[in-house]
Amino acid sequence: MIEIKNITRTYNTGKSEVNALKEVSLNINMGEFVAIMGHSGSGKSTLLSILGFLDKPDSGSYSIMGRETSGLTDDELSVLRNNICGFVFQQFHLMPRMTVRDNVSLPLIYSGLNEKMTFVDERIRSVGLAHRIDHMANELSGGEQQRVAIARSMSNDPLILFADEPTGNLDSKTEKDILAILTSLHERGKTIIMVTHEEEIAHYAERVIYMKDGEIISDGPSSKRKRTKPTNGYVRDKHVPLFETNRSAMTLGALKDSIVQALTSITTHKMRSFLSMVGILFGVASVIAMLAIGEGAKEAVAEDLKSMGSNMLSVRPGAMHARGVSLEAGTVTRFTQRDSDIIGRLPEIENATPGVNGSAQLVYGNKNWSSMVMGVNEEYEPINSATPIVGRFFTKEENSARRKVALLGTTVTKELFGKENPIGKMIKINKINFRIIGVLPKKGSSPFRDRDDVVVVPINTAMYRVLGVRYVDYIDVKVKSPDLIDNAIKSISSLVKKEHRFSDDDSFQIRDMTELRTALQGTTRTMGLLLGIVAAISLIVGGIGIMNIMLVTVKERTREIGVRRAIGAFRRDIMSQFLTESALLTVSGGFGGIIFGILISYILSAAAGWAIEITPFSIALSTSFSVFIGIVFGFWPAYQASMLKPVEALRQD
Repeated sequence: MIEIKNITRTYNTGKSEVNALKEVSLNINMGEFVAIMGHSGSGKSTLLSILGFLDKPDSGSYSIMGRETSGLTDDELSVLRNNICGFVFQQFHLMPRMTVRDNVSLPLIYSGLNEKMTFVDERIRSVGLAHRIDHMANELSGGEQQRVAIARSMSNDPLILFADEPTGNLDSKTEKDILAILTSLHERGKTIIMVTHEEEIAHYAERVIYMKDGEIISDGPSSKRKRTKPTNGYVRDKHVPLFETNRSAMTLGALKDSIVQALTSITTHKMRSFLSMVGILFGVASVIAMLAIGEGAKEAVAEDLKSMGSNMLSVRPGAMHARGVSLEAGTVTRFTQRDSDIIGRLPEIENATPGVNGSAQLVYGNKNWSSMVMGVNEEYEPINSATPIVGRFFTKEENSARRKVALLGTTVTKELFGKENPIGKMIKINKINFRIIGVLPKKGSSPFRDRDDVVVVPINTAMYRVLGVRYVDYIDVKVKSPDLIDNAIKSISSLVKKEHRFSDDDSFQIRDMTELRTALQGTTRTMGLLLGIVAAISLIVGGIGIMNIMLVTVKERTREIGVRRAIGAFRRDIMSQFLTESALLTVSGGFGGIIFGILISYILSAAAGWAIEITPFSIALSTSFSVFIGIVFGFWPAYQASMLKPVEALRQD
């Protein structure tokens, strides 16, 4: 069954090399009960580890059932440990936070043979622990834990049972009970290889091998126990492969076990887990809050641009040159309302409105306020989205008749009238009485002035009654479509040059609001990106905290990793287990961060007056990124865990 030839194994301790095995050769037949004896350092445990595929020899040949194992991959060795081997350790090596049933079923989980779960309770009853089946492993006595370990070693019906000092931590009575169980298993046909340093224990076996300094010094039958003929017992299912795995991916049972173990680990170390989540929580909250502020800024800019009007051009005078001769300094181009009318008749133009500006002193009762007066025509309302929130806009007839009517911005309304309704009231504009007919919608502040600190009056009234001017300061033009803006600029330029006999473009300016809009939107996007980067850095810092905690967790659970590897877990199973824990930590922190981020956003909005916009995209993005961070930063600890050799992990304190 087992044949090893010239096996050597050397350990490098850093300062020196230890030759644990020296050219060891051995044959073990099926159904034998073999005891390996020797003093500490004789090499008996190393030999057992190699026989059980927990370790690899440096040189030599090891074949089992006629198949050479020296060239097998790590996953193939895991399959052999799961299908052929069962392990009983001196320290029991049970999962303390799992029930007896869950401990015994672990080998079946990693084999993918979930249909064999019915044998788990049978194995537990066979070692006399049916009454403790739902108890946690850490609630059992030493003898009971060793019984569970035996039941676990037999759950997948292995061909060979490896026992490493199985009675070393037990009292004499429990020792006899455990040995009786092993003897019973042997009598039913099970091959048992046991390591011990006690003569009395060794003679429970039929064959005793003595080792010293890494060599076999004697190999013979036990002097106290004769070889018995195995009786027919449970026969292993012939359809269960010994050298191949019937699973190509992680089993559902292994995934469920990973989730349960991750939750158990998180809840067992509540404070540590909470502190790990805090980093992710603040990172996600920062992402949501920053994106909310960024989106709010975009919406605010969009509203401001909307209030400025869409598809807008502004025609303004510049320095004038006539027939190539410069006029006296200070002379500028002059536009009139007629220029506005002819520009408004161009095919690309929807409408045009001239405008004049000037400062004004406003008086209402005993209240005084300095503001800006704007003279416009009736087309100003649709072009500049200036439909009054209260009252109405003036008409074409009121403009032609130079009526003394006015509309107030919200700032002027607040300063002169407070909470009083201004409609129908009379105010003085530069000592001239005007009747208030409307209140303009809120425009907000620009870097240069408060755009709501304004009074709008008919342009003819402003020019001839208030400001005393003959020319307009600008002409606002609304183009029919954004696609026509370039053509409109060319048409206006040609028309103005023709009407005023200008020879160059320096004589006037045509300002394209689209350029301003693009610049503002670009600035807002840049601000949002920068805020997002700052928030992402917070998430990365949280991810580093997760990685640190996961490295500590791997250290704490090194022996558990060794046990799982010994009973057949693949490297990907171990990696998935720790990645699952890392992901659960970040997801938990992420959900907390969503709530906290929304709360912080509204607090900032209320305290600073900032506009915010919380979108499902920002929530999905921050949550996804937090999970991504958990997986990325959890990968290295998980990889470290998966790369641990079973024999080295089992020896860790």
